[in-house]
Formats: sequence, C-alpha cells, structure tokens
Amino acid sequence: MEPSHGFAMNGRFLTQDLTGVQRYAWNVARHLNDTLDRLNVSAPILAPVSAADPQLSRMPLVQFGRIRGHRWEQFTLPTRWHGNLLNLCNTAPAIKTKQVVCIHDANIFIRPESYSAPFRAYYRFIQAVIARRSAKITSVSSYSATQIADHLPLTASQIVVLPNGHEHALDWEPQLAESAPSIVSGRRSGGERPFALVLGSRAPHKNLRLIMDIAPRLGQNGIDVIVAGGSARIYSNDAVTGGENVLFTGRIDDNDLAFLLDHALCLLFPSWTEGFGLPIVEAMARGCPVISSDRASMPEVCGDAALMAAPDDPAMWVKHIDSLRRSPYLREELVEAGRQRVNQFSWKTTAKAYADLMSG
Repeated sequence: MEPSHGFAMNGRFLTQDLTGVQRYAWNVARHLNDTLDRLNVSAPILAPVSAADPQLSRMPLVQFGRIRGHRWEQFTLPTRWHGNLLNLCNTAPAIKTKQVVCIHDANIFIRPESYSAPFRAYYRFIQAVIARRSAKITSVSSYSATQIADHLPLTASQIVVLPNGHEHALDWEPQLAESAPSIVSGRRSGGERPFALVLGSRAPHKNLRLIMDIAPRLGQNGIDVIVAGGSARIYSNDAVTGGENVLFTGRIDDNDLAFLLDHALCLLFPSWTEGFGLPIVEAMARGCPVISSDRASMPEVCGDAALMAAPDDPAMWVKHIDSLRRSPYLREELVEAGRQRVNQFSWKTTAKAYADLMSG
C-alpha cells in the first residue's frame, strides 16, 4: 500500500477494550477528522481485520492482515504503509522512522509491580527503540514528559505535550443508563445514602487499597463507595475487597458512568502515578467534585479545582470526603471550579496540534 494521503493513523486501538489510552486515540481521531474536513484532506485509519469502524468521513478505515495485536503492528502494518504514521497508544512499528508516537506515561518504569512481566519487558524494549527512531514523541502531561525522558533516550524538551480533552464526557446521556440506576438504588443501605465514586482498575498504582482501608470509616459517616471498572489483562493481580458499604460494579458503559458521576458525592482518584488522569476531567465536566492524589500529573491536571491529599494519608481523605458531605457550599464551589478548569483540556486543540505535526 503506497501512501495516497499525507499520513495514516495506526488503528490497532480499534480492536482493544476502551481504557484511558484507547479513549485518547478515539477522541483524537474524531476531532482530527473534523480538522481534516476543514482542510478538505483525508487520512486513512489502518487496522487489523474485525476492527471497530469509527465511521469517520475523512478517516476511512482500511483493514488488512491475517494476524492481530503486537504482531500485526510490528510486521504487517509497516510492510503495507510506507508513509508518515500517527500512533497514539504507547507503541508503534519498530522499523519505522516516519512516525509520531504518543507515550502516555512512564509507569512501567516507575511502578513496574503494576504490570505483568511479559508486558513490562516488551514495552521497555519497544519504547526505547521508537524513542530513538521516531520523528516525534508526544505525551499527555508535562509530568509524563519529564518521567519518560528519565527512562528513555530523549529529553523532556523533545516531547510535545498534547493532553486529553473533556468534551466527550458532555456527550454522554445518563437518561439512557441501563445498569447504574439499579446499582445506586440497590445498595444494601438503600438508594438515599451519598456515595463516593472510584474509577479504574485494581492495579497497585491505582491505590484502590487506600479507599478500601478508609471505607469502614466512611460507612460510619453514612457514606457508601461505588467502584466502577475492572482490571485489564496487562496489570498484575492485586486482589482488593471491600466492606459492607463498598460495591464493585465491574465494567459499565459511558451512559451508566455519566449517571454515577451525576449522582455521586464526589470522585475519588487516589493513584500513586498517572500519565494524565482522564477521569478527573470527565468528572469535572459533568459537575462532580474531585478529591485527588497530590502526586504525579494530578496537581497539573486539577489545579485549584479539586481537594488534594497524599495517597498515603487516609485521615486526610476521610476529612475531605466528610467536608464535602457536610458543606453544600464547598461542593458547589468545587463544581464551578471544575467546570472552568476543564476548558484548558480540549480534544479539538489536541487534534489540531496532531494535524500540524503530521503535516510538518
């Protein structure tokens, strides 16, 4: 396949479960499509057979190959596409030089215990190669750029920071939620008690254990905890269980997530490290107050629009949650601050920057 457009996008993410990294790629693609439409140009999305079709008018899906996964990306993709390639999900063909690659974080180096040994070994190898060979590396926060530069052969100044956006969360439709209403109303305590919401996997760096440790005290204060999401296969096994006031929902769709965010007392985000922390801006966009860890990229994303606590200070997390429960004024103040804060994080702006990179 010879390049008939200025560039193509690596669409392997279209075969994967929707986590933060894949959501980044989906949303950049959608807004990049709008940018290309204004420019009256096109760029294909290249993917393995059976990939989900995003149905973008300026980014047609082109499927090929008999294999999938990393083998498709490393062997099939570069033999079929020789032009400039945009890769948004941490990896890319090792043999290509004409490409832009987004590496979201340095977690495999910072918190290796969160990942399986095979995943960790492969990512350390492939990211070192693409950092040396690719035309440009991007990341999602200044914190991530600094951490990546500490572990890969490039400097932070060589990394272009193109953050996540928030607009997708405004498109969710909580009135179409199927499971969340019964999740909220079917709690052991009944549907009237306030609840704090936690999103994400049980990987150790997500620090869900802190929330489980404080859950009994929250229960004594009349607050439940709902944990939405599930462990991805890439993570090491870190079994975490909760008390009587803790409910694990497993994976839910976006409309159900919107319902939970719209009804939660707050979002709890206790991670030790994150490349960005997309649930923070999703919560803020939907008017849900945020209590976040004060480590890694979280202060950069939250600014003054969230309550912050150290990920190893359970007493402060309990204090912040109780303050929100007791003070409607504090809650309203955080809701308004969050809605203002998310305007700094736009998919439209990030997509336009990628269009500029790919045309350079």
